[in-house]
Amino acid sequence: MPTIVRKSNTALMETRREVVHAVSWQVRASVWSPPTDVYETEQAYVTRVEIAGMREEDFEVLVENHTLIISGTRPDYERRAYQQMEIRFGKFSTAVHLPGPVNMDQARAEYKDGFLTVTIPKATPNQVKVK
Repeated sequence: MPTIVRKSNTALMETRREVVHAVSWQVRASVWSPPTDVYETEQAYVTRVEIAGMREEDFEVLVENHTLIISGTRPDYERRAYQQMEIRFGKFSTAVHLPGPVNMDQARAEYKDGFLTVTIPKATPNQVKVK
C-alpha cells in the first residue's frame, strides 16, 4: 500500500501545483496529469486516479496545506515508432484540494485494477486542532 506522507515544503507544493495546472492532455510535456475523480461521502474525501501499469510502491502520496498531491512515474518499457499514441508515460502529478479538516491517522490508499484510490476521513469536531 502506498504510504501517505504529510510534508511541510511549501515551495515544492506550489511548484507542483503550478505544473499540474499548466499541463493538459493536449500538450505533450514532461509532466502530465492522469484522469482524476474526487468525491465526498459523509465520512471521508475520496480521490480516485486512473493510472494503469504501476505498482503501489511507485506512487508518492502526500498532504500539504489541505492539498492532496499524488505523483509518480509510469514507465515506458519499450520505445516504438507509434502511429497513434494516447497512453501517457513518464512523470505525472495531480493535486486535489481537501475542503475541510481531515484525520490523517486513518487515511488509506489502495491500488487495484489500474486505479489508485485515496480515502481520507473527515476529522470529527474533537480531532480538529485550534491554532
